[in-house]
Order: sequence, then structure tokens, then C-alpha cells
Amino acid sequence: MNITIKQALDVAAAELSQSDSPRLDAELLLAQSLSVERSYLFAYPERILSHALRRRFDELIRRRSKSEPIAYLLGEKSFWDLTLKVSSLVLIPRPETELLVETALALGSSSESLRVSDLGTGSGAIALSIAKARPRWHITGSDISLDALTMAKKNLELLGLNNVALRKGSWCDALPSGKMDIIIANPPYIAPGDPHLSRGDVRFEPVLAMRAESNGLKDLQTIAAQARRKLALGGWLLLEHGYEQQATLISYLLDCGYRDVEGKKDLAGVPRMVKARWDCPASDSNPVNLS
Repeated sequence: MNITIKQALDVAAAELSQSDSPRLDAELLLAQSLSVERSYLFAYPERILSHALRRRFDELIRRRSKSEPIAYLLGEKSFWDLTLKVSSLVLIPRPETELLVETALALGSSSESLRVSDLGTGSGAIALSIAKARPRWHITGSDISLDALTMAKKNLELLGLNNVALRKGSWCDALPSGKMDIIIANPPYIAPGDPHLSRGDVRFEPVLAMRAESNGLKDLQTIAAQARRKLALGGWLLLEHGYEQQATLISYLLDCGYRDVEGKKDLAGVPRMVKARWDCPASDSNPVNLS
């Protein structure tokens, strides 16, 4: 049976009723299947799909109907002013994380030559966004996952940036010698057993990039403690966190000796990140207990 573009989209949108944007999902997946822009679908709604194209599209719709993230099916995700390659090996960059980029860029001008690190870089979203906006800054993106670094390297090469270095390792242990002006991290902060880990799109994403012990606070604690020996005096630490963790994290950072600690909300009004300035002698030998 022959089927047109319009008919295929109507059927697919009905099958994706559980999605927040069923029609958009269907259009994006069909455009990918045809290797065309979405505008083509509106210009040629009566085009008949070949059997091979229809099978390819139907398979993508089947996977999306099981809540597989649209970003993984498309193989890319928009973030800040970039389009990044992504896969199930890395966390999908989210709009709320752009707050980290916005805050970092406000801490220095394009004429300066700052040293900045993005811990747990994943696809490279934060590091590459900052690097593009500030060509004179020197950015280090680190990750414990070799798969994630491979994806970040692919994005780096596609963007053609020359002010980013990628390093493998855990948090600040992966950073090069010398002090950093800004350390940024969007670490795992979801507590083990949180039901969100087994719902919807999230269950397809790498658990390593989402789940942390101590009620989701362990990695935030570790980074805050380690960053004290890597930040230059007056340097800034920027941390994304869970929506209920801001007050606890602010208290911990103050106990660690950070100054000018400030919580920020994302565009939805959700407490999303903290920034803190380091101006004390370097030490992480006696980190405070976060519980």
C-alpha cells in the first residue's frame, strides 16, 4: 500500500501520543529518514514514500514509541549555539545546563586569556560552547569515560576549535598542572533509587552520568573539595545540582572556605546551580563531611 508523507506523519503522530511533541518528533524522524530539512515535508506532502524509506521510518517511530530519546535517534542535539553529535554513550545536553555556560562567560571578557575546565564533559557541550564564544580562553574538558571523550573529540573536530584540550580522568585529578580561573561541572546528582532513573527517556541515558551516592551529593562534594587546590586565588567554581540540593550545597561550600557563594535558578525558576569564589590557601586535606 502506497503512503504519502502527510499520511505517514499522521499515522506516526498518533503512535507517539505519549510524547510531549508527537507531531514534531514524527517530522524530525521522517526528515532524517529522507535526508531532507523539515521544510521539505511541508512542500511535498503528497510524495509517495518508498517501501525502504517507510521501513526505516517505521523502525524509528517504534523506538521512539518506547521512549528512546529523540536526540539519540537523530544522533544530534542543539545546545547553546551549537549542534552536537550525541549517542547513548553520553548524557543528552539539556537547556537548563546552558546556565553554566552563560554564567561562565559573564566571568571574563573575550579579550582575556583565562584557563577554564569542564569536568565530566560528556559530549563536550559546555567546554565547546565556551570555547567558541571565547577563542582566547584555554579550555580543558575531562571525563572518566573514554566513550564520552571519543564523542567530545568528534564534536571538537567538527567545530574546528583549537583552544580545547581533552583529558581522561576523574574530576580534578584529570586536570593539567597549574591553576584554573574557572572550574565548571555538571556531575551526577540523582540519588540511587530515585524513580526518575527508571522513567521515560532518562532510562536510556548512561547511569554513570546521572547517579551519585550520598543522596546525590557525593560527586558535588568531591569536586568542591578537590577544586580548592586547582583554582587560582579569586577563581570560580560553578556547579549544576538537583532542584532540592541548593541550600545544602551552599552550606557545604561555605564550610569548605569558599566566598561569594550564590545560588542561581534556571529559566523555569528551578534552583539549578551555584557559583563560589576561592580566595584561601589551597588545601583539600580536610574536606568537611556532607550528610
